[in-house]
Amino acid sequence: MRICMVGTGYVGLVTASCFAEQGNEVWCVDVDSEKVQQLQNGQIPIFEPGLQDIVKRNAAEGNLHFTTDLAEGVRNSLFIFIAVGTPTLADGSSDLQYVFEVARGIGECMDAYKLVVVKSTVPVGTTLAVGETVRRELAARQQTDLDFDVAFCPEFLKEGSAVEDFMKPDRIIIGAENSRVAELLKELYSPFNMREPRILTMRVASAELSKYAANSMLATRISFMNELAGYCDLVGADIEEIRRGIGADSRIGSAFLYAGLGYGGSCFPKDLKALIGTAATRDYDFSILRAVEEVNQRQRQRLLDKIRQHFAGDLAGRRFALWGLSFKPHTDDIREAPALDLIRALLDAGASVTAFDPVAAANVRKVLGDNPAIQYVQERYEALRDADALVLVTEWPAFRKPDFDRMKTLLKQPVIFDGRNQYDPTQLRRQGFTLYTMGRGRHGQD
Repeated sequence: MRICMVGTGYVGLVTASCFAEQGNEVWCVDVDSEKVQQLQNGQIPIFEPGLQDIVKRNAAEGNLHFTTDLAEGVRNSLFIFIAVGTPTLADGSSDLQYVFEVARGIGECMDAYKLVVVKSTVPVGTTLAVGETVRRELAARQQTDLDFDVAFCPEFLKEGSAVEDFMKPDRIIIGAENSRVAELLKELYSPFNMREPRILTMRVASAELSKYAANSMLATRISFMNELAGYCDLVGADIEEIRRGIGADSRIGSAFLYAGLGYGGSCFPKDLKALIGTAATRDYDFSILRAVEEVNQRQRQRLLDKIRQHFAGDLAGRRFALWGLSFKPHTDDIREAPALDLIRALLDAGASVTAFDPVAAANVRKVLGDNPAIQYVQERYEALRDADALVLVTEWPAFRKPDFDRMKTLLKQPVIFDGRNQYDPTQLRRQGFTLYTMGRGRHGQD
């Protein structure tokens, strides 16, 4: 099948590449000519395991094309996917200007039947509005006889495992208003639906809201565990023991029950704000989600409070080693990353930072600039040299089983602030460390 993917960001590039891997011919369209040139040269602008190999292979085989010409992509394709950004506006609502700009462009150049599929995360009603936008452009061209349909297919890709998530999905949701659209999309997605039925069809509005509902539910679980972790510190309970206890309940399950520094990235913060904001336009108050956001912001401050308490409120002149800068492991994405808030707070307090991350340091440097108080190193142990403490921010696998004896020789003091509950408090205490955790009570801090 022939597909046009408008937008080569995280969602668009992964989706287009995985479709091409199944033998489809895909045109990737982007207004950023520099990015298109990089992709044509085999340079991938994001870090995602397995993606670069798929892009290079399918581009070489002629299944994957990159262009700035929307008309080229639209006229060569049956399926037109819209996968552009929907950033958050000041009031929390989604900025849909890029979605509708693409819709207008489609209407200006389509010359035969097309199925326009919104892939960007958008509020309820947007997909049908996209259809109206295309229809107005066709009317302006006096081409009202041209037929088209619209649909919504949300993405459920986790950064760090996006390729695998696309190839082996938990579910594929198709939001369509008629059976023709549903059948076309079922055929397109059939290679990912072969072992067992995974496709769910529903009305467009339900599909649009399903995406927001999924991310909001997961964010709620995270914030609930983080709020519970704060209480554990007060009463001497261990959030890790509680996690195992409730996770064994089949009604609850074990996913997204880890206490830490809160959620970040491009999806959860943006989607919660959008759902809260769009609901407010209907005079509907998502009070639970507002509380989820509040807890998430407070959680980052809790780690800083532990640092301040240990050093009696005086951080000036101290140096802190940071392990991990991305918002989660296996990605270079630093959007809404807890590390950014922590670094800024430490610098404001007069401290300096030596940071290590396997892939995200360059992105942090772009955001924070060249600051003499921030040093980026190429090796994890080098970050520890002469530091007053280690702060574990992102749970990269390489940080799970370090050489603690070596760490003691490099740190000024054997102090670790474990923001992801990676380390065994009993073991660390035996080795002479002072360990602070997130919600492990008296078991997790001295």
